[in-house]
Amino acid sequence: MKKIEAIIRPEGLLGVRKALEEIGVLGVTITEVKGHGAQRGVEQHWRGTAYTVELLPKVKVETVIPDELVERALQVIHETARTGEIGDGKVFVSEIMDVMRVRTGERGKVAM
Repeated sequence: MKKIEAIIRPEGLLGVRKALEEIGVLGVTITEVKGHGAQRGVEQHWRGTAYTVELLPKVKVETVIPDELVERALQVIHETARTGEIGDGKVFVSEIMDVMRVRTGERGKVAM
């Protein structure tokens, strides 16, 4: 099992969720987050005055999936969240050792 954490632009959320559902990813956790990457924010202008927005709004999509879905999940996230501009986001993949369904106590693949 692997955990996918995708930090993407908020406007990409609907497409990513739909694409993940289409490949069989059933459960996701979505969190509104703020942060910056190497670009350190963006400069904006308001009424002729420049200011820097250092923490940009992003969305974190998290899911735990079987190993065989990882490559397809990465592909659909890339295809649906990518704009080609700086700030499109990052995807992290981590190993999950075990999972337990709280309601029943089931563990492993049956708990997913």
